[in-house]
Amino acid sequence: MPALYLSHGAPPLADDPLWPGQLAAWAAELPRPQAVLIVSAHWEEAPLALGATETVPLVYDFWGFPEHYYTVRYAAPGAPRLADRIRRTLRTAGTPVQDIPDRGLDHGAYVPLVEMFPAADIPVLQISMPTLDPRRLYEIGRKLAPLREEGVLIVGSGFFTHNLAALRHRGDGPPAWSAEFDEWGQRALAAQDLDVLFDFAHKAPAGQLAHPRTEHFAPLFVTLGAADAQGQLDSGRSVIDGFWMGLAKRSMQFG
Repeated sequence: MPALYLSHGAPPLADDPLWPGQLAAWAAELPRPQAVLIVSAHWEEAPLALGATETVPLVYDFWGFPEHYYTVRYAAPGAPRLADRIRRTLRTAGTPVQDIPDRGLDHGAYVPLVEMFPAADIPVLQISMPTLDPRRLYEIGRKLAPLREEGVLIVGSGFFTHNLAALRHRGDGPPAWSAEFDEWGQRALAAQDLDVLFDFAHKAPAGQLAHPRTEHFAPLFVTLGAADAQGQLDSGRSVIDGFWMGLAKRSMQFG
């Protein structure tokens, strides 16, 4: 399976005239996964945690939206065998792995999956980010990479730029900081420049404006690790680009 980084949007993504179709078309081009392993910007938990391995209610981790966004369902099967593989892969004397069996999929997971795999018939497992350190997340991705050979689709789910000040932008086009960071990120990924990507907060133009807090860019590094472990950084391509409410929705596929 390839490894993906996607910009997951927000609950109103479902009402966008363009983006749901882009996600659906992307999924249609992929081999059918045996399971989906997803790392969302909206779950930080240390030590690394495994979410529910059986179907439990979704986590509606947002406030102030119309009521219909809180009635969305995505009852994908759990993935207990995948969870067991991850425990054996990641758990060492110095790296504990915990289980949080009642933790359902949050909107960083289910919002894009509803559009990509609407039948909800593929097992899904969400794991937490135990850190926001890009290098440590990259190493986690490297360790998870062999799962790709077993049909597991590894997905880092964030947002290529994420500063909600963009929602107040009133000019034509996206805010300059969002466009500048998006262009920089595209170039850095094309150059496979991991060192500059690891230090994006300081080396990217408008890096701290594009990501005042880095949790939405961080899942990219799990994806990069899963790609680099199999020598596929040079296969990276942008499947979705452009902007949504001023935020860059660039989404990548490796392999």
